[in-house]
Amino acid sequence: MGKIAFIFPGQGSQFVGMGQSLIENKQELQRTFNIADEKLGYSLSDIMLNGPEEMLKRTENTQPALLTMSVAVLEALKEYDITPDFVAGHSLGEYSALVCAKSLSFEDAVHTVRQRGLFMEEAVPAGEGAMAAILGMDREVLLEVTEEVSNNGDAVQLANLNCPGQIVISGTAEGVRKASETAKEKGAKRVIPLQVSGPFHSSLMKPAAEKLSNVLDEITISEAEVPVIANVTADVVTGAADIKEKLIEQVYSPVLWEDTVRRLLDLGVDTFVEIGAGNVLSGLVRKVQRRVNVYAISDIESIEAMVTKMKGE
Repeated sequence: MGKIAFIFPGQGSQFVGMGQSLIENKQELQRTFNIADEKLGYSLSDIMLNGPEEMLKRTENTQPALLTMSVAVLEALKEYDITPDFVAGHSLGEYSALVCAKSLSFEDAVHTVRQRGLFMEEAVPAGEGAMAAILGMDREVLLEVTEEVSNNGDAVQLANLNCPGQIVISGTAEGVRKASETAKEKGAKRVIPLQVSGPFHSSLMKPAAEKLSNVLDEITISEAEVPVIANVTADVVTGAADIKEKLIEQVYSPVLWEDTVRRLLDLGVDTFVEIGAGNVLSGLVRKVQRRVNVYAISDIESIEAMVTKMKGE
């Protein structure tokens, strides 16, 4: 039997109505949404279920919403006795992974990611930062491109190394523009500017990381009961101090997602379960390695279908 990894999505997977079918099918899951509303002091669940989309897309709402969704799905999964050998999350999803690993309480996590969203939003004035997805280019070549542009005075860096041939760059609007142009000249297949509110996972986020550090000082971070693969290193972390340090660094460092998937494969994982909204990570896992079992669960139907397949009934 191979090992199981639970993986948790980050920003971009949100949609209005997420969580609706969970609450309709299992009344007790309402509790997860209630805890979030109570802790945040406003009705996040109303924004999740009813929108408007503009509200849900605001970083300070998106982050706690996706976390809440993932935790509700985790709760729904509890009765089926399927547990992970490892956990990992993409950017914001790392917090969901830490709740799963019992390193963070849900209450603390939902408060922290709301603050994280606000800090990331405030770090760079609107319009001054940008992100773009670069498709069909080698990471070494793209790294050279971003370093050259940065050295010439327009900060830009690799932000999300998602899978082979899909890398997101982040930085000043000018830096991203120049790097995108050079990447195209050097053979990138496509450049897609992303609709984001800031240059996430770039050095411009350092002010947000400093503020986040203060919030993390105020909450309890415990040793992880399940090994977590950190975004920043694509390696296992379990110690509380280490986890905290990596969460701070993560705000301005690249998300090494492809490396994270490869690390999990090296550790013997052959089943990946994406927990929460959407199936973005499932697609990325398959681009790294086709011959693994990948499930995306977001409602009772998808959970039951997965359980049936896993137990071979």
